[in-house]
Amino acid sequence: MKDKSLIKRFGAYGYVVPAMLVFAVFLFYPFFKTIYLSMYKTNKMGEAKLFVGLGNYIDLLTSKSFYNSIAVTVIFVLIVVTGSMLLGLIAAVLCNKTFPGIRFFSTAYALPMAIASSSAAMIFKIMLHPSIGIVNKLLHLDINWINDPKYALVCVAVLTAWLNSGINFLYFSAGLSNIDESIYERASVDGANEVQKFFQLTLPGLSPIMFYTLVVNIIQAFQSFGQVKVLTQGGPGESTNLIVYSIYRDAFFNFRFGSAAAQSVILFALIMCLTLVMFKVEKKGVQY
Repeated sequence: MKDKSLIKRFGAYGYVVPAMLVFAVFLFYPFFKTIYLSMYKTNKMGEAKLFVGLGNYIDLLTSKSFYNSIAVTVIFVLIVVTGSMLLGLIAAVLCNKTFPGIRFFSTAYALPMAIASSSAAMIFKIMLHPSIGIVNKLLHLDINWINDPKYALVCVAVLTAWLNSGINFLYFSAGLSNIDESIYERASVDGANEVQKFFQLTLPGLSPIMFYTLVVNIIQAFQSFGQVKVLTQGGPGESTNLIVYSIYRDAFFNFRFGSAAAQSVILFALIMCLTLVMFKVEKKGVQY
């Protein structure tokens, strides 16, 4: 009887064991290994050789290059999140009404989510080419977009915003489908125009999905890598040296795995703190 009671009490945890093993191998072990490496100087094989404690972190916090990568990343995230959410919201609102060809347009708006960032970056690179690119030809300009520090970061951010807009379109479309159409009918009877309906009915109705989308987009933007690698490789200078690309360059070009691990830990801490703050703000908003 005692064995049966133990099985009844703890048997359910057996179903969690396979999932926890997967998490342990692919999430927990790399996470703690990264923290471990961040406190060591390593050889070219990434093996810990010399314990330096917080030395790697101190070096980063006194490095102008690291602060530049943080600043560049913050600007990049602001452009990407704002642009991708606006594109997704506008597309979702446009496709919320039934009209001929709605399925075609819905598929077209959602298409960016199915395109690999590296392949999209290759096409974008051709479009922005200073001599044969379609952008310069259409605008009658002669700008070397991705090799000019003034435009390079914006170009990478615009591409990333477009790539992220597809999944945002699906999120917002799902949110719009859950808003009761009768409230729009009652608003029309009360004399509300389309602008008033959008700001007073649609946006409040989308607020839960907008918060979720905001969190996901910020995390994705902080982790952007492929388009930077293909388009600019962190240049010109360090104008597009996002923190993820800085981690990649430190680890696989400079073989400073300890410094790269320290940057990874700092990036994790930044994203976690930002996410916790957003959840705290969202909960306060709900209380009011």
